[in-house]
Amino acid sequence: MQKTETIDIQSSTDVVLVRQAVRLLAVEIGFGLVDQTKIVTAASELARNTLDYGGGGTVKLETLQEGRRRGLRLTFEDRGPGIPDIDLALKDGFTTGSGLGMGLSGAKRLANEFEIQSAVGEGTRVIIVRWK
Repeated sequence: MQKTETIDIQSSTDVVLVRQAVRLLAVEIGFGLVDQTKIVTAASELARNTLDYGGGGTVKLETLQEGRRRGLRLTFEDRGPGIPDIDLALKDGFTTGSGLGMGLSGAKRLANEFEIQSAVGEGTRVIIVRWK
């Protein structure tokens, strides 16, 4: 049975809640420990970006079923300033803050599917999928 849940991201506490919710769904789907860790780490990075750079937003968690294949789709959305240069933002080491610049590029590496849309002055949407 497919599940959908939306979590508001407005504080550091919400980032922790996102991590917990993603881990619970990953366990429920039957992800092994490595896949659980990858999707939770990616979710944590993207939730933190949503909060720090997007000024807060939401994440929609969806379990997926395609035939016998099961997965988890996470859609992060904010109404922040947007990303002027997505290619640059996806480069390892690029940051506009004080971090290591591994958030977007790291999340992309940890996911099986990665999609990003952003418009300056309108916000950003990042969708990741991890398959079992």
